[in-house]
Amino acid sequence: MQVIDWIVLIGTLLFIVVYGVYKTRGSSNVNDYIRGGSESKWWTIGLSVMATQASAITFLSTPGQAFNDGMGFVQFYFGLPIAMVIICLVFIPIYHNLKVYTAYEYLEQRFDLKTRTLAAVLFLVQRGLAAGITIFAPAIILSAVLGWSLIPLNIIIGILVIIYTVSGGTKAVNVTQKQQMGIIFSGMFVAFYLILSYLPKEITFLKALEIAGASGKMKVLDFSFDVNNRYTVWTGLIGGTFLMLSYFGTDQSQVQRYLSGKSIRESQLGMLFNGLLKVPMQFFILLVGVFVFVFYQFNASPLNFNPKAVEVVSNSEYATAYQQLNVKHKDIESEKQTLLLGDLNSQAVARIKFLEKEDKNLKTEAKTIIEKADSKVETNDKDYVFIHFILNNLPRGLIGLLLAVIVSAAMSSTASELNALGATTALDLYKRNAKGNHQEEHFVKASKWFTLLWGIIAIGVACIANLFDNLIQLVNIIGSIFYGNILGIFLLAFFIKYVKGNAVFVGAVITQTIIVTVWYLDVLPYLWLNLLGCMLVVMLAVALQKVLPKQKEIAV
Repeated sequence: MQVIDWIVLIGTLLFIVVYGVYKTRGSSNVNDYIRGGSESKWWTIGLSVMATQASAITFLSTPGQAFNDGMGFVQFYFGLPIAMVIICLVFIPIYHNLKVYTAYEYLEQRFDLKTRTLAAVLFLVQRGLAAGITIFAPAIILSAVLGWSLIPLNIIIGILVIIYTVSGGTKAVNVTQKQQMGIIFSGMFVAFYLILSYLPKEITFLKALEIAGASGKMKVLDFSFDVNNRYTVWTGLIGGTFLMLSYFGTDQSQVQRYLSGKSIRESQLGMLFNGLLKVPMQFFILLVGVFVFVFYQFNASPLNFNPKAVEVVSNSEYATAYQQLNVKHKDIESEKQTLLLGDLNSQAVARIKFLEKEDKNLKTEAKTIIEKADSKVETNDKDYVFIHFILNNLPRGLIGLLLAVIVSAAMSSTASELNALGATTALDLYKRNAKGNHQEEHFVKASKWFTLLWGIIAIGVACIANLFDNLIQLVNIIGSIFYGNILGIFLLAFFIKYVKGNAVFVGAVITQTIIVTVWYLDVLPYLWLNLLGCMLVVMLAVALQKVLPKQKEIAV
């Protein structure tokens, strides 16, 4: 990185922090701090909701996902528009009419305190873990850039987020996320344009799509009913809908975004805006990854994109074996390039797919060798693909911009999570059980202290985290373990009025135990855990209601 890249990166991050603190100074009551004064417009809500979901993992991991597996991951988001419509019709009116500060506050009004507490604790566990991962993701990037240890990077990123989130609460999160989304969109469009400009002159946009298709990267839709296939139309429409319903409808990090709306209509328009724009945005980010793949068909690519892994194996006794694989890899690249520049007839396409398979086998062998050299080094390199392209191909200044995109995304998502974690702990656990009379300023201070505490916990999780198969999958797996159960609790609250708190509480505890077991035994793809958890808690609660002692009804 050059001096100009550092100026762009540091300047962008400091602007976000200072702007967030300046614009939201003086929040002294709970409504201002937790609900942002209930004055957000629909576009602020829509962008804030998108920024909360679009963490650094989205811009770090999604292009790598497309580079390796193609466009099929977009099916994961097919349930999102359906979920947005249901949330607009059911969730938002209930939350706004009851004037709740957290989603779980409603559960006490409908059921009882223990059910509210259980749902809040489930949220705190899964979102606390996810917050650590969203800090960890950009730290990996900067670690690759700077050669620094991950721990100080985790701490620096965490502290930057904590400063303005603790200072201004929900309003600080909302106002900074608009700037962050502007930076994100600008950076990704610039990256896409540059990738196109770097391709050989004879490779047009359509020709690049044809090349990607010949390598199996453009298969978007999979209508198969194979439950072992993680991403199909059906997992997206069914499992994805349940996941999105739970995430956007019951996860406080998202609910808090639209509870800040000026009116029900503003909140609904913001969520519909998110539903219309989110799928095309994810499609575009995946397409960036596919075009990075096309770029590397005409430019040399490493056998493994993780620079640390390459360094370790190159300085080990396995260096010669790794180098031999690298030579074979380059031979495959050379033959593929010749085929791609020619006529892509059926024979050429078949040969390209064969070479793709051979190259994947080489990369698998390379990972095995790296593990022999050092079992602690991460061999999975999906999350390093995009950053490798940025660092080695973008001009000065734009490297800083793209790094600012990824770190800004991490900050926006982490800020929403810490904001929600602090609010949930303060209002659903601390305030509900606090003794004596306290002024609003007391609970604002408590929210700030709990936000700081969760920031420290998130940094701690980031410092002990390890790369999974793919970071974006890890976050969704964590969510899928808890979200179905939480969604089922809310659906019971909304639609099955005769079921009371005792039945729901016992059913939810049993359901969570079963879901964790099913996930641990790897019985189902993780997206189906959302549907299973939701159905289980509903059926168990309905059954238990018939056998448990009758509970006094709570007026809503």
